[in-house]
Amino acid sequence: MPRYTNQQVAQIFNQIADLSEIKGEIIYRVLAYRKAADSIANLGRDINEAWQAGKLQEIPGVGPAIADKIGELLSSGQMTFYNKLTAEVPPSLVEVLGIPEVGPKKTRAMWQTLGLTSLAEVKTAAEAGQLRALPGFGPKTESKILAGIEALASRATDRVHMGVAFPVARELVTALARLPQVRRVNYAGSLRRFCATIGDLDILVASGDPVGVMSAFRQLPQVESTLLSGETKTRVRLLNGMEADLRCVDETQWGSALQYFTGSQAHNVKLRELALKRGFSLSEYSLRGEDNSEIRFAEEEEVYQALGLPFIEPELREDRGEIEAGLRGELPRLVSIHDIRGELHCHSTWSDGQASIEEMALSAEARGYEYLVISDHSQSLGMTGGLGPERLREQRAEIQAVQERLHRLRLLHGTEVEIKGDGSLDFSDHVLAGLDFVVASVHSGLRQDRDTITARVVRAMRNPHVHAIGHPSGRLLTRRDESAVDLHEILRISAETGTMLEINAAPDRLDLDDAHVRRAVELGVRLVINTDAHRPRDFDNLLLGVATARRGWAGVEHIANTLPFEALLDRRKGGV
Repeated sequence: MPRYTNQQVAQIFNQIADLSEIKGEIIYRVLAYRKAADSIANLGRDINEAWQAGKLQEIPGVGPAIADKIGELLSSGQMTFYNKLTAEVPPSLVEVLGIPEVGPKKTRAMWQTLGLTSLAEVKTAAEAGQLRALPGFGPKTESKILAGIEALASRATDRVHMGVAFPVARELVTALARLPQVRRVNYAGSLRRFCATIGDLDILVASGDPVGVMSAFRQLPQVESTLLSGETKTRVRLLNGMEADLRCVDETQWGSALQYFTGSQAHNVKLRELALKRGFSLSEYSLRGEDNSEIRFAEEEEVYQALGLPFIEPELREDRGEIEAGLRGELPRLVSIHDIRGELHCHSTWSDGQASIEEMALSAEARGYEYLVISDHSQSLGMTGGLGPERLREQRAEIQAVQERLHRLRLLHGTEVEIKGDGSLDFSDHVLAGLDFVVASVHSGLRQDRDTITARVVRAMRNPHVHAIGHPSGRLLTRRDESAVDLHEILRISAETGTMLEINAAPDRLDLDDAHVRRAVELGVRLVINTDAHRPRDFDNLLLGVATARRGWAGVEHIANTLPFEALLDRRKGGV
């Protein structure tokens, strides 16, 4: 009987969610399976150990019914529910569901009407013009499906987004820090630079006992297998499927090594060139003079200082002008997580959130926020249980009641209003005018052509009641490419109208991306960093949004929710 890994169990529950959605199960049941899959994939211990200890229900999202299914799978190698579901719905349809703009209804229609069960079959049918006969399909739909299949092929990657990589890296660093022989430990590489997606993990330790550290690392509960083992470097495969490198250096080399292994390669090449001009050679261990004298650096700042540079923050190390700016003394003072005073985009159980308004508010207040906007979805986004005008009025009464029980937090009433296919909004101007903060977003029709979807967003931005555009590109990292929207035009209109653009900190979005944040900074566009939280722990993702802003060279002055409450209200749109 096979011993299932965390990733394999998570994949099964993700497949259950996908097949259930195709079958037409209620959305909340589908979301429950996805939540369980996400928790299992990011579990910091072997799920077999949790099962044997009787602690499956301690995993977030795993209740009695799902725990029983996991237990059956781990004990017998089979799951009756999964076998029954795959007998009803062909598992290969999951690939079809992954085509951009092909949701469960279209997948079900192609399967039940034309008998199509795989990407290859769908592609052949689309090329033959057979899909257009289905209700709700047409020549444009066929073209979009073919383009989507091509995009899927080109997007194949083993990289993961920060929501997968960061928690496990933090667990590894915490575990290593507890070892008595470890003097210093940190993650490095693309994760320390907070890149949107990560290939593998790089961790650095300083210790006088590298052999002992390597041995302890290989025995951590997060480790599935050892791929390479040496005296100062070990490579392992983790339970979540990622690979991780651990390197050990002497404490006197810590600064040089942390700088080098943080990268990026292009940044490091520029530093080495700068060192050569000054008569030195720079390596991961030290700076050497022409006489072969060696200078070791215990601190990263000392490396930059020796080269005539101020300290360059890890998020900036991409060779995008940061070294030149440092030499000129013109590096920006970057925004930090401590500068953020509130959240302007979060959800509750009134739409698709997983916590009540009061739970979200109390969590925000405990984090020291000054203000929080409840911005549940509007009515046309049916799968989220979006609110119509009447429910919106009822929600305002609850927000007012919760406000009376809060000590410091100002609780505001907003909406994430849907930008419809023609650019009109889901609520009338009269309804929008009665709200404290309005985020307008596109969730459907993301495959529209460049001119159409851009005009759609621009029309929303010109509405005086729209304060911000949510997740402007519409991308979902590793799953869905950004829409064709012309972000350069959106940035220009934002500067013209004063409409804020969101840096959405959800780890599978990070949207705007860092490149467009940089352009927004240059144009003087107002940005806002939101977590788009659907449960209290989603507020933790703020770190990723702030890091994305920092990668785009944004300072406090560029981020609207660094403002005090009254100043924010004055500057919601067009204020000075």
